[in-house]
Amino acid sequence: MQAGIDLLEETGSTEIGLREIARRAGVSHGAPRRWFPTHKALLGAVADVGLRDLARALAAAGASGDTSDITGWARAYIEFAWARPAMFTLIFRHDLLEGSGAGLRSVSKPLFDRLVGRVRTTRADPDPLTTATALWVGVHGIAVLSTTGALTLAAPGVDIDELIRRVLRNTLG
Repeated sequence: MQAGIDLLEETGSTEIGLREIARRAGVSHGAPRRWFPTHKALLGAVADVGLRDLARALAAAGASGDTSDITGWARAYIEFAWARPAMFTLIFRHDLLEGSGAGLRSVSKPLFDRLVGRVRTTRADPDPLTTATALWVGVHGIAVLSTTGALTLAAPGVDIDELIRRVLRNTLG
């Protein structure tokens, strides 16, 4: 498994092969097939590890239940994308992961539910689900645009912390 994660993060490509993973792990080329019968199953398992790592990073961002907590969540989300761009991309590649059997919703749904809960405890909101969704869209946009370089091209020198503050202010009021 670790060989697959390393290969993904070194190459930045989801075209990681079972043979190369076997070579790196020092096992026969057929050995990984016992655990990962398909490429999709391998990607699902790798994404599961990454999603759990993201969950730990977001949990470490605090749980005070105030706006600073959501700011910390946003910062941790973006920093994870910066530190592990290939993993971050894979986690959200539903086109590659659908049918992988990894059960990623069992990890991703509670992550989103916690964000909804944070919104609910931060402010009186008749629709915390929609507010949390808007917040996630904004923060995810910053993460994707900054990791791909598009943000730097469009707005050179933009302050990420100021973007986070504006997303929070525009979303949470």
